Amino acid sequence: MTSEIINPYDNSVIATVPECSESEVREAISRAVVAAKPMAEMPAHERGAILNRASRLIEEKATDLARLMAQESGKPMKYARGEVARAVETFLFAADEARRLHGETIPLDAAKTGVGKFGYYVRVPIGVIAAITPFNFPLNLVAHKIAPAIAAGCPIVLKPAPATPLTSLRLAEILREAGLPEGAFEIVTGGADVGTWLTSDPRVAMITFTGSPPVARQITKNAGLRRVTLELGGNAATVIDADANIDHAVSRTVMGSFAYSGQTCISVQRIYIHREKYDEFRAKFVDATNALLIGDPLNEKTDIGPVINDAAATRIDNWVNEAVSQGAQIAVGGTRMGKVMSPTILENVSESMQVMCAEVFGPIVSLVPFDDFDAALAAVDHSEFGLQAGIYTRDLNKAMRAVQRLNVGGVIINDVPSFRVDQMPYGGTKDSGIGREGPRFAVEEMTTLKMVVINLGV
Repeated sequence: MTSEIINPYDNSVIATVPECSESEVREAISRAVVAAKPMAEMPAHERGAILNRASRLIEEKATDLARLMAQESGKPMKYARGEVARAVETFLFAADEARRLHGETIPLDAAKTGVGKFGYYVRVPIGVIAAITPFNFPLNLVAHKIAPAIAAGCPIVLKPAPATPLTSLRLAEILREAGLPEGAFEIVTGGADVGTWLTSDPRVAMITFTGSPPVARQITKNAGLRRVTLELGGNAATVIDADANIDHAVSRTVMGSFAYSGQTCISVQRIYIHREKYDEFRAKFVDATNALLIGDPLNEKTDIGPVINDAAATRIDNWVNEAVSQGAQIAVGGTRMGKVMSPTILENVSESMQVMCAEVFGPIVSLVPFDDFDAALAAVDHSEFGLQAGIYTRDLNKAMRAVQRLNVGGVIINDVPSFRVDQMPYGGTKDSGIGREGPRFAVEEMTTLKMVVINLGV
């Protein structure tokens, strides 16, 4: 069986890919199992060299990769090019980690029974890794799984999102060209059944998943005692205090709210603005939103393209209509044209509305005035999610209160929660996930410690 890959903007068929059977998934895992020993024994300098070559090849093919992403995901070219540039860096960071993967000595004689013994530990590859990635970053989120796996010496079997497998398949070609051994990076394409077969196979030592909490819960049931890292959703908030740089905050929150039609885990979804600055911020935010260009993702000037499919557009549209029926007011947008949702600003919202308490994953943002900074922090934290939060303030005490009080994986001071560079630890708390990404931190997840004790007295 095969499935068609559809361009979300014009509904054209751009490719067909196979729907893997259970036997094909098992065979891919078998090839990875065979590759596990040579990958574990590969010297660090060779793993680093492969990753460096892959980075260089991605950079050389940047325009083609960006265009492919724009076609299969509907991501505007300006953001697709940015994703390629980030993937180049992700592979470089992973190459560095491959070369400095190490353990440390343990002072055994700190214990009376350890006198006369020398101890150290090393990090060793955990084994075959199963990875599942979403549609929204078909290159860089894959890079955040495959590049650290190579650095750690682990083979990896990837199931990309059914809507966007083409970039992953192209990346596999690049890695073969870079010298990655056969079986070290396998791709299985298809839907939920493929994911179940992959994650339930007992030969898989670790599962790394980026996606929704409901799917993550099912994966953890399949995982048993195996290691799992989960990068899940969010409804990221930004607090803009009375002393904030409003022009900077407007520029960054417009980008954070509407880049790639809000289809990112750390898209700005809730903005809490001090009442003294609310009118100024609102006016400038509305003007900047109205200036965004909606159109063909392949147009270099386009800011807003389609969401991934009709089901997503329908859900987002329904949530906006539901909020309006419950008393919310639309300041800008609120219209749908096929898969294209116009950038939408809501006011007079309540915390119980889905646009506030759930993950919209669309170009929808809500503005909320506040009078008390600490109350705003409490509102930010009143969420099932805890990925990242942004705080605009020039008051160091307030900034540090936010760092201390917010139960999130990242607090971004004087910028939006959408900020991420690829070497930082990235992940969340609560329903936003378990574990951290970023090459150094992913490598730690993908390796295990082996303790060595040498009795010097024998």
